[in-house]
Amino acid sequence: MSWGCGLCQLLAGGVLLALLAQLVRWLRADGDLTLLWAEWRGKKPGSIACLQTSPETELRGKVVWVTGASSGIGEELAYQLSKIGAFLAISARREDELERVKKKCLQISTLTEKDILVLRLDLTDRSSHEAATNSVIKHFGKIDVLVNNGGRSQRSLFMDTNLDVYSAIMELNYLGTISLTKHVLKHMIERKRGKIVTVSSVMGIMGAPLASGYCASKHALQGFFNSLRTELTDYPEISIINICPGPVQSKIIQNVFTENLAKSLENSGDQSHKMPTDRCVRLTLVSTANDLKEAWISDHPYLAVCYLWQYAPTWAWWLMNRMGKRRIQNFKSGLGMLRALA
Repeated sequence: MSWGCGLCQLLAGGVLLALLAQLVRWLRADGDLTLLWAEWRGKKPGSIACLQTSPETELRGKVVWVTGASSGIGEELAYQLSKIGAFLAISARREDELERVKKKCLQISTLTEKDILVLRLDLTDRSSHEAATNSVIKHFGKIDVLVNNGGRSQRSLFMDTNLDVYSAIMELNYLGTISLTKHVLKHMIERKRGKIVTVSSVMGIMGAPLASGYCASKHALQGFFNSLRTELTDYPEISIINICPGPVQSKIIQNVFTENLAKSLENSGDQSHKMPTDRCVRLTLVSTANDLKEAWISDHPYLAVCYLWQYAPTWAWWLMNRMGKRRIQNFKSGLGMLRALA
């Protein structure tokens, strides 16, 4: 009897230690646990193979088209992908900035001029998306990965914001993204393989004040791509991957929508408290290599809020209402822009 009790205590102690280890791991996390497991083990979820699946092994030699590549996450994606040895198509509205990014990619990698295609693209000009897609295919012969990274954030209260701002947000962040996806997906279906990676946001999981239009566009992307994934079950080699970053050090805050289309943000504030862009991009590439359907990439407390929103929404509402009230007060007093979520 005593031997049996000792064994039970030992098992209970082992379980508690395992739970404690997971808690410590979670407290130190900068991404959801599935993503961090993929980074650590380097294997696709559910795979029984022993071969590692890292960005270096999975993406080298692949043709990757990155939108919004002139700054921020898109720019860093270009740099890390070039070091890996992926062939790049980089797009944005500012062609001069794209040329700057290409020049640096060539300096830090073994890629040649023909391995990087600079392609000016305006996501709001949907009539140009088919021709742009054909240009990438003509240059490289295929598209293995599309990274939908183009878009703009928002900082304004709903009651102060003109409706044409909401129209512009949805046109750029949502309609422009799914328009380009439609043309690229046609090519991937013909090849029966490919990856469509969309940089959404933690704002696509939760709600937050001062970003109602931005949140709406990211929720729309989440709903669209989660639905699209279910329409592609006949194509198991086509992956739909949603990336949900929290606050990241980038220039996105300098180009946000405000209460009217003509007004720009005057002060972007200190960004040192946000996740470094290179870490966000590394985890994005890990997610892409491992075909994760959704990845949360953020430090705490934003990562914790994602878990609350997913598993304890009543608590999440209570917390966000308290945080939101303070955030609006700071915004009205001129401090909110410095403390805003990305």
